[in-house]
Amino acid sequence: MEQASGAREPVYTVDELAARAGVTVRTVRFYGTRGLLPPPVIGARRVGHYGPDHVSRLALIEELQRQGMTLAAIERYLEQLPADLSAQDLAIHRALVAAWAPESAETITRRELERRAGRGLAERDVDRLAAMGVLDRTDEDDTYRLDGSLLRLGVELLDVPIEHETILASRTVLLEHARTAAQELSRLFQEQVWNPYRESGEDPDHLTAMRSLSAHMQPMVVQALVTAFQRSLSEELRTAFRSP
Repeated sequence: MEQASGAREPVYTVDELAARAGVTVRTVRFYGTRGLLPPPVIGARRVGHYGPDHVSRLALIEELQRQGMTLAAIERYLEQLPADLSAQDLAIHRALVAAWAPESAETITRRELERRAGRGLAERDVDRLAAMGVLDRTDEDDTYRLDGSLLRLGVELLDVPIEHETILASRTVLLEHARTAAQELSRLFQEQVWNPYRESGEDPDHLTAMRSLSAHMQPMVVQALVTAFQRSLSEELRTAFRSP
């Protein structure tokens, strides 16, 4: 690792960057070809030099991947970020993203899935659980990615006489409206929290307050969405099935 001439920030070779970020050199180069990482500064002997912003961006990419985002989705996410974000800014983005992340999915075998479900599962049952977002199939036979927080509810719904197509249609409606709400909340958070932080000159007190606000907002927003949905659905159902 070298020190950049006339600057305090360290400079890394691609091998040093990969080691520091905990990824392979091949991964670094692949992210570069996808535009997820800015190109290195080419120095003497055509050696690419990377800085702390590359380390922070790699950490953010890995965090987004842990949430299950595809590379295409990560690419769209990064494209929305200001081009002049510092390494500290990217680190904050990662902290905020992690604070709002749901529990990580786990890989589970069919045998373990049935044990935790408390019952045998036919292929139709697995299809229904997948349609509800409880699990996803993997490339390996009888192995799944499970969202454990949804398993109990999903198993209870297996015996409810709802057609598979209805479950898929319902999930589509919920995901579309959830995405709209998430986009509006993200815009509000950016305007009311993120932009003032950047305008404050990265004041440490403002940074601490922003992190605290993010951590406290997550459970409040989730509860508010659930409560609002329950009330709205109850009202709609009463109206729809009210006797003439």
